[in-house]
Amino acid sequence: MVERLISTASGDGPGGQGLDAAVIALRRGEPVLLDGRDSAILALAAEFVTDANLARLRAVSRRPLRMVLTRRRAVALGLARREAAPGALSGAVSIAVAPDLSAAVIRNLADPAASLGVEPPGLGTEPAMAEGGELAAVALARLAALLPAALVQPLAASEAALARRRTDFAVVASEAVLTRRAAAVGVTRVAEARVPLAEAEDAQLIAFRPGDGGTEHLAIVIGKPDPAAPVLVRLHSECFTGDLLASLRCDCGDQLRGAVAAITKTGGGVLLYLAQEGRGIGLINKLRAYQLQDAGFDTVDANEQLGFEVDERVYLPAAEMLRQLGFVTVRLLTNNPEKVAALDRYGIHVAERVPHVFPANGHNEGYLRTKATRSGHLL
Repeated sequence: MVERLISTASGDGPGGQGLDAAVIALRRGEPVLLDGRDSAILALAAEFVTDANLARLRAVSRRPLRMVLTRRRAVALGLARREAAPGALSGAVSIAVAPDLSAAVIRNLADPAASLGVEPPGLGTEPAMAEGGELAAVALARLAALLPAALVQPLAASEAALARRRTDFAVVASEAVLTRRAAAVGVTRVAEARVPLAEAEDAQLIAFRPGDGGTEHLAIVIGKPDPAAPVLVRLHSECFTGDLLASLRCDCGDQLRGAVAAITKTGGGVLLYLAQEGRGIGLINKLRAYQLQDAGFDTVDANEQLGFEVDERVYLPAAEMLRQLGFVTVRLLTNNPEKVAALDRYGIHVAERVPHVFPANGHNEGYLRTKATRSGHLL
């Protein structure tokens, strides 16, 4: 997801290199040195593994390489068991990589869209619980909007010391990555302008920048809503394919345009346009999910096959945007009970849930059915 790509330069790694440099390096397909209190590893995004990259890692250390996958991806590959306990699919696992395992096989372990119809290899080893730098490697891949999987090279103390002195590795503290991933990100109101819309000529567009310096979230304030009364609000996560291209695979475009029309009809309200493409996994990974859906997976299973949660969106920024706009009681235009619960959790009272349903179009029946039957949407 784009808003995760660049963070403020914080100098949180040895040599003055911070999280932003590590994210950029990972997206370029370069190894990153993750420095922990007791250990250090070199991490490479699994989707960028090549024979040349493998040789580069092995030139630093002859220790065995390890593959780190989210538990969801490991379960999808049959490398870990799906436990019944709540939260059992959270976290990540670490698997030893045999010296003769090719770069193509390693990439396929991370990317099911690239390995459709290919049986996963028998790795001959049980996965271990990932910890420390291994967890940070997967978290860094997520921050970079890549598949949540990494190839890691554990380093001995002397090897880590040599790696820190090299200028061709971005360096970041493992703790800084994990803290950034878990931290709640605030938003700052930065710019606004009058932007007449086809369905709402009296509209104001207000941009809010997240604290990590990433892509701005937008508020479309229609009319002059009264903060003293429950205001009609829609939380809309960006959807390039549906909103801009009018894709028929989803109902996002209908929901966006329908929300603007509904808010205008009631005399005013707010639409929050949130930078959370593909339920928070980003556009590239959404296209991978589409490829899996075309192969027979539904939207829930496709996300899990990729190693993601079913829905990775967060709504704390939305609550903060509403609070800064002066609205603390809303009528929420949604079919998703999680949005209602999230706003309540973050201090915005939802006085009423207003249904927001549109008919199927011949291409999205399965998508809508999965929303209702597996994600709990009230359709």
